[in-house]
This record gives sequence, C-alpha cells and structure tokens, in this order.
Amino acid sequence: MIPAHPAPIQISPRQATPRWQQLWRDAVRDPVELLGLLGLEELASRVSPAAAAQFALRVPRGFVARMRHGDANDPLLRQVLPLDDEERVVPGFGLDAVGDSAARAGAGVIRKYRGRALLVATGSCGINCRYCFRRHFPYAEETAARGQWAETLAIIAADDAIDEIILSGGDPLSLADGKLAELTDALKRIPHVRRLRIHTRLPVVLPERVDDGLIAWLRDLPWPVTVVIHANHANEFDGDVDAALMRLRDAGCLLLNQAVLLKGVNDSVDALTDLCERGHRAGVLPYYLHQLDRVSGAAHFEVGDDDALALHRDLAARLSGYLVPKLVREVAGDPGKRPLV
Repeated sequence: MIPAHPAPIQISPRQATPRWQQLWRDAVRDPVELLGLLGLEELASRVSPAAAAQFALRVPRGFVARMRHGDANDPLLRQVLPLDDEERVVPGFGLDAVGDSAARAGAGVIRKYRGRALLVATGSCGINCRYCFRRHFPYAEETAARGQWAETLAIIAADDAIDEIILSGGDPLSLADGKLAELTDALKRIPHVRRLRIHTRLPVVLPERVDDGLIAWLRDLPWPVTVVIHANHANEFDGDVDAALMRLRDAGCLLLNQAVLLKGVNDSVDALTDLCERGHRAGVLPYYLHQLDRVSGAAHFEVGDDDALALHRDLAARLSGYLVPKLVREVAGDPGKRPLV
C-alpha cells in the first residue's frame, strides 16, 4: 500500500471550501502519475491516451492509497486506469447501454419504473470508473440542477404517481450541501413525495464528504432516506469509510450496496464473499450485483452469463441469504431490473 497524499493545511471555519472539496481538487488525473505512485511505470505503454481524452482519469488520493503497490492486477487500479483495451470496437456495446435517452422525461429526469423519478443531479463524480454506463452521457445538456431545478420540480409536482425520488449522476453528493438543500426544500412542498434514495460512490472513494454539513442536511429531511453506495471489492473499505458509513447510519439512513460484476476485479467467489462480508461489517447490506452494462469502452470487463450464474450459486451456498445480492441486468425498456436467477 502506498502512503496517502499529505492532507492539505486545515482551513478555518470562516473559509468557504470544505475539506472534502480540497481533497476532490487534489485527485490524481494523470495516468503516468498514478502508475508512478504505485511503482508500475512499466504499465505506461498500455495506457490509452485516446481513452483518457474521451473519459478522463480521476481518482482521489485516499483511494489510491488502498491500492497494492507494485501490483499490476490490483482490483482497485483496474477499475480506474484507462487501458488500450477500451479502444476495441465490440458488437453489442454502444453509447447508451441502458436506454437513458428513451426514458428521458425532461432535462436530467429519467422515468423508467413506476412511481420513481431518477434525477441526474450532476455530471461530476469523485472517481471516474472505466465501466461507467454513463461515460458517454450528455451531461452538459441533461443535468437536473440546471435552472435551480425548475423543470425537474415541475415534472415531479405534475405527476402524483411519483412517490420516490432517486438522486443519481454523476454523483449527487458532489453537489454542495446548499445545492442539495435547495432541491429537498422544494420537494418538501410536494405532498406525494414520500421517499428519497441517493446513489453515491463518494462515501467509499472520498469518505471525507460525509461531514457535519452533509449529516445536518440528512437529519433535516422528512422522508425515509436510503443511501445506495457502490463498492466492487472488499479492499475499497477502510477505517475512514467505516466511520463515514457509521455517520450515515446514525443519521437514520438505510445503507445498501450495489456492485458490478467485473472481469479481473471481483469475478471469483472468494472476492464476492469478501465484498459482501466486509460491507456488512461496515453496516451495509448487499443489494444488487449487476451484470455489466454494455457501454462502449468496457467490453474487457464483461463476465459471461453462465459464469455469472455459477458464481452467484457458489456465493449463495457460502453466505446467509441476506448477504447475497440479487444478480440482475438492466435492459432498456424493461419495467424493472431483470433478475438472472
């Protein structure tokens, strides 16, 4: 393990920039620097400048510190390093793998499933995962926060069948607390909204985001709040992540984890068992294990359905039922996630 990048000088409470934003800005963005930090300079020949230009590297230094020094096959490194494998053109892989464009209900609003409205709250993420199904998403035009959420709120208010709001992105927790409060203060005035769900990777990759301001915002919400984190490997958890997740639980949030089955990352029963058990020790229940969304640039991560089903059977034989995530695939046009089991 490499040492974490030195923490920036602490700022006074009067200064406007929270510590998590300082760390966000200090993320590693250069593949050559990342490989140098890990003692893996020999991998530079496999880095794809084209892939990095199309979908830039971004990884917080605290997450880099959890990678194994000198290990070219480290499962955390594999998730973020732009390799020449991404340049392969593979039939069946496209720009809109899950049909977001067809489900668009307005700027940044996606309606796929009954009773739920998903808001693409922002295009920003704390980390850029190479398998991201929205890596080609037109965030510049399709962000719900544009115009102080006006179009988003009008869509939700006009449809009393919507009782659950899902904040997604990008990562919704990349928004400042004030911006999040701007949305939820308005949602409080819509009587048919009864639940809030937040899909976020930040408590895992940048646990400093779970600060006093975020907790105060969560405690002020009138609805049951479910936070769905995203971790694919047990090594993504450490003491700082555990502490952040505990704060979220103490604020009344239900914590679930969704993972993606990824070749070379977690495609073994041992890795999946460790992930489910480690997450549970941190207070998180397994929710979904997704088959890869077939987005261009990610084909090298795909695990075949037969292998996925065999892994899931072996996982179910090892673990208590509540620790076994549902194996699913998202199919454009389906009324819900499609179970594979």
